[in-house]
Amino acid sequence: MMDGPGSPIIFWFRRDLRLADHPGFFDACRSGRPVLPVFIADESVSGLGAAPKWRLGLGLEVFSRALMARGSRLILRRGPAAQVLRDLLQETGADAVWWSRLYDPQAQARDSAIKSDLKTQGVDARSFAGHLLFEPWSVSTGSGGYYKVYSAMWRAVQGREIAAALPPPAQIPPPAAWPRSDDLQTWRLGAAMNRGAAVVQAHVAPGEDAARARLDAFVETAIADYKELRDVPALDATSRLSDYLSLGEISPRLLWHAGQRARDARKTGAEHFLKEVVWREFAYHLMYHAPHMLSGNWKEGWDRFPWQTEADAPEVQAWKQGRTGIPFVDAAMRELYVTGRMHNRARMIVASYLTKHLMTHWKVGMDWFADCLVDWDPAANAMGWQWVAGSGPDATPYFRVFNPDLQQKKFDPDGVYVARWLAETQADPPETALSYFRAVPRAWGVAADDPYPDPVMALDEGRKRALAAYQLRSV
Repeated sequence: MMDGPGSPIIFWFRRDLRLADHPGFFDACRSGRPVLPVFIADESVSGLGAAPKWRLGLGLEVFSRALMARGSRLILRRGPAAQVLRDLLQETGADAVWWSRLYDPQAQARDSAIKSDLKTQGVDARSFAGHLLFEPWSVSTGSGGYYKVYSAMWRAVQGREIAAALPPPAQIPPPAAWPRSDDLQTWRLGAAMNRGAAVVQAHVAPGEDAARARLDAFVETAIADYKELRDVPALDATSRLSDYLSLGEISPRLLWHAGQRARDARKTGAEHFLKEVVWREFAYHLMYHAPHMLSGNWKEGWDRFPWQTEADAPEVQAWKQGRTGIPFVDAAMRELYVTGRMHNRARMIVASYLTKHLMTHWKVGMDWFADCLVDWDPAANAMGWQWVAGSGPDATPYFRVFNPDLQQKKFDPDGVYVARWLAETQADPPETALSYFRAVPRAWGVAADDPYPDPVMALDEGRKRALAAYQLRSV
């Protein structure tokens, strides 16, 4: 192994595919030593669902081009991360491996083991912040515990000083020779999307530049009315930055400072946007301190709730296919298959319908979203599903059951959103609604001229059943 100031630094990229406001990569490039950007397709990548894995591939392609434009390149390797890093250290003479921290329990265990192993070999192994505004251990209650109520955490952090965002590195020092790299296409990260990829592609713009452009457009045109309009699914009134955040194509600090500037400019919705940025932080705060929330009920006592767990039950299949007979629910599920995303208000409705009206375990829905969302995020997905199901962090003392019909009357009173995505109820459906039939698996056997189904569960009946089950759980 080469020693001395000229030995390369391996920078291990994961969910941080950007150049601007990247503390670890910025420091590596500023060191003056050669820097080897590396991405490893280990089990954390192979275990991704179809849509997030496909979206990752798009992000890697764009990020690779961004590095090449600056005289660098992204080295791609596949295999267990520890072994891949050992091989690269041997091949390149590098004596340092740096990376940005992740906070899910699997990544924490992997990274801790790798750091310990590398240090015993005399390798400079360092991890950096960058995925969050606040490291989870830096936010605690007065008694030293973690926050279990969002509003209390917001009050605790809203006035904290957030450091200014870093610029991209002025230069990325290259090594004398580049090691071998896999061809990204051979990884076939989009294979499981099948024909759906061509449909969703039209609604995805990967990469750091696209993320910055989206943030700028949102602040310019929509943030002022964000609080009032963000729940109206027919409008382009939200930031739509979630897939960029999930892959680290934009940093939360950039969002925070953009929101603060908008608030200073008296754009009234900016305060609520800042709260949503902290809502994401809250999800990671919970996941870090209570990692069981990814697979089990966060609240005590919910193991007794009589959810059914069969993911292939007929009513669950109807939910997955967007054919429950409840227009708002079905429109939302179809938006998911056409765009890879779902409006946040709609996510609450479809999750409530599955967990309350269909009495199906939240983990069934969480796992399905993990396969279908291009903006899949382990913390946000788990917290969102548990919040709606009732088993998660919610200070509200009552058992919430959303009525999809009433929600539609409130947030889509003219039926614009439902008409955009639901074809069978219209004589001349729009292209958005027809795209659903080109995106979903042929095995579903659905067609635009099918009759619209009757409800698989009447709303009143489902609500009564859910409330009765809740009362029995509470006994």
